Amino acid sequence: MPNHGDWQLGIYLAGLEGVRPELPMDFRELARRAEEVMSPEIWSYVAGGAGDEATQDANVRAFGRYGVMPRMLTGAAQRDLGVEILGHSLPTPLMFAPVGVIGLCAADGHGDLATARAASATGVPMIASTLTQDPLEDVAAALGETPGWLQLYPPNDRELTESLVRRAEAAGYTAIVITLDTLTLGWRPRDLTLASFPQLKGLCLATYFSDPVFRSRLEATPEDDPEAATGLWAMIFGNQSLTWDDLSWFRSLTTLPVLLKGICSPDDARRAVDAGVDGIYCSNHGGRQANGGLPALDCLADVVDAAGDLPVVFDSGVRSGPDVLKALALGATAVAIGRPYAYALAVGGQAGIEHVVRCLLAELDLTMAIDGYATLAELTRDAIRQVPAG
Repeated sequence: MPNHGDWQLGIYLAGLEGVRPELPMDFRELARRAEEVMSPEIWSYVAGGAGDEATQDANVRAFGRYGVMPRMLTGAAQRDLGVEILGHSLPTPLMFAPVGVIGLCAADGHGDLATARAASATGVPMIASTLTQDPLEDVAAALGETPGWLQLYPPNDRELTESLVRRAEAAGYTAIVITLDTLTLGWRPRDLTLASFPQLKGLCLATYFSDPVFRSRLEATPEDDPEAATGLWAMIFGNQSLTWDDLSWFRSLTTLPVLLKGICSPDDARRAVDAGVDGIYCSNHGGRQANGGLPALDCLADVVDAAGDLPVVFDSGVRSGPDVLKALALGATAVAIGRPYAYALAVGGQAGIEHVVRCLLAELDLTMAIDGYATLAELTRDAIRQVPAG
């Protein structure tokens, strides 16, 4: 099997013929070009964070506080990036994090399907948001043989929640990810300045509008009265109240693995283990929900220790291959990306997503090669050190 880093050789060889990559090779340029092509409203939603965005920025800076310890003469000429998670053997540790407006990041308004097709092409699993431009069944069908998980914002309607879970099972999703840190919306000045919240325009609600239980709550169909349907969604989405006592009910809905997203406290991770969940998702929503919090990366090691044998997925602030490596070394089983693929979709469509995956995997692979780590199992906490403040 070729190493992922070998991809760069093709770029250099093409350069001998005067051919340069059309898509950006680094995150900063990717973000710049995405801002050029996105509408102000979608750019604000995707790029923005809560408050003054200090937590969002801290997520990114946190990776710089760790450095990789290079090891020489380890025989790392061939690297294996494969991982096992929830009964699946995956070729790489990457996943696509749920992005609630990913559908709108594509020029044709079907970014959920483009992401699913990119997942199928790359083998990177997609965690599909409940907030989609296309129904969850259509997204699942585009995944092909690549596993897909459904991220669930639990509505304050138990019958609707059960319907969404049953649909996910029938569509072939292989896990349910319950997001816990969006029981109400965070304070987002960028979006407030534009007075823009896409879902209140009826966007990204196809999974809800196509649900039989949701439709049964309406006097007219969403097609005939989209304003009433959007209003109903707003009532069931916001101001949810969940407690640990609700987990047994969630667990009873499905035999699929259930993960909890938004866990940053080791105490919460231990309670999740005791509640019988199947995995932990350590994340602070990329700093989009609550400002003034800890960088998610600084919480990861303690969450991993508290999770015991359960797999831990991580996101928040991942921008590069070394970022992925550091999260893995702190104990993450898999690492999900959000903004990188959202920007790539806006810039280059499905091909853009596949491009950013190749960039991340090539940089991860080459970093492992140069620093002497042949497998992900070798990326223990001994593989990194904290960088002294200076």
